[in-house]
Amino acid sequence: MIELRHLRTLLALRETGSLVEAAERVHLTQSALSHQLKDLEGRVDSALFARKTRPVEFTRAGLRLLALADEILPEVRKAERDLARLAGTEQGRLHMAIECHSCFQWLMPTVDYFRDHWPEVEIDIPSGHHFDPLPALAREQLDLVITADPQPLEGVHYAPLFRYEGLLAVARQHAFAGRPFIEPQALAEETLITYPVEHSRLDVFTQFLSPANVRPKEIRTAELTIMMMQLVASGRGVCALPNWALTEYLERDYVSAVKLSENGIWSTLYAAIREENLEAPWMQDFLRTAKETSFAVLSGIKPATRDEESAG
Repeated sequence: MIELRHLRTLLALRETGSLVEAAERVHLTQSALSHQLKDLEGRVDSALFARKTRPVEFTRAGLRLLALADEILPEVRKAERDLARLAGTEQGRLHMAIECHSCFQWLMPTVDYFRDHWPEVEIDIPSGHHFDPLPALAREQLDLVITADPQPLEGVHYAPLFRYEGLLAVARQHAFAGRPFIEPQALAEETLITYPVEHSRLDVFTQFLSPANVRPKEIRTAELTIMMMQLVASGRGVCALPNWALTEYLERDYVSAVKLSENGIWSTLYAAIREENLEAPWMQDFLRTAKETSFAVLSGIKPATRDEESAG
């Protein structure tokens, strides 16, 4: 009567709070998701949630099925992991690099969870290397690279993790604060604070400023997000960051955030992997864990599109 896909759909609905976002999470159209939920309600002869509520309000029947999902799905995942381990013949190595300065917020819980379930896989995040991570991945010096800037490299596969929006952080008293969005020309007289990386790897340049042939009045770099926020809050510049990286500062009313253009700028974060490692059970589990953890701890992200999933 009740299938695993039903339970996964209900969990997605609880976690996202809306039918639209739940459909994105499980890669269904909203119509298909609604049909699946109506089919389940017919099977159990009871409504599972109140329509047109946000966040979704579950009925007693819906809450009971969610309790079942919380109990069963982790056990199913554990069994799948054990079966994958039994089928494997090698211990594996996972040396990774991160081209995203804000990624540790979700990557560290991912690594901790993965290490607990795959103790036989050697995990390391090397530091202090003076080479480009993606070529190092192709040379087998690394096994995985977290990047938003995929490059065409033979034998390298890019698995999309999630999509995120870039926002402009400004001081609460800044003229931009409170605006629904800004256009590129607005930054021509601003000091833009960035991480110390090439402009070609920063969305604010590639998707926003460069296409409009606009350059900020001044560019200043900072190594850490918290340093950037201190500079922004004190009115010494503005900076563009992923929406999830700004969440805690916005919740504390430390800075304000503005959309970059009316439609915003969205990018996709990828896990770059050598094709030879892609089907390894531990690698597949790491990717799944990374996606699940990121959606559990980050705000404002979206699933990769179906086209990205297929291309990846």
